[in-house]
Amino acid sequence: MKVSEAITKRYSTRGYTEEELSKEEIRLLLEAGLKAPTASNKQEIHFSVLKGDDPLLKEMDQERNRLKKVESAPHNFYYEAPVVIFLSGDKSFRWTAVDAGIAVENMALMAEEMGLGNLIIGCVYDVLRGEREDYYAQKLAFPEGYEYQVAIALGHKAAEKAPHTFDFEKNVSFLF
Repeated sequence: MKVSEAITKRYSTRGYTEEELSKEEIRLLLEAGLKAPTASNKQEIHFSVLKGDDPLLKEMDQERNRLKKVESAPHNFYYEAPVVIFLSGDKSFRWTAVDAGIAVENMALMAEEMGLGNLIIGCVYDVLRGEREDYYAQKLAFPEGYEYQVAIALGHKAAEKAPHTFDFEKNVSFLF
């Protein structure tokens, strides 16, 4: 698959089958993230991999609902994906958020090439950067001085949907 095709076809998957990902599939996805360029070649992004049935994910989801002041949502924040990967990075490095964004996009495009669904996740930011930040950082094995940046849910697609549309004229300004 060409990169342009993966970019065009990729969408946020909000429904997964129960089929597990193989260790080789997970490794290929992680390698895609690890191959992402980083500012000054710092390579400061850390990847914490959880299976979708990990109790910590349920705990995070409950905390997210508490912070949002809702009893429960129709789905958990990772839509029952069989794997969720949390990217953390050096909190003192100015470009960590950018580097994590590049890494997670590499993983999303690799997932598309592999025929897998994925959902880039930011909605647990308040949970992982809130009052229990140190607790979650320890549970997710973030290196010392690292903090949550972004996450990605991965698995086999249970449903298809059309990629989002855009308005080129509205969103682009040519200054030349």
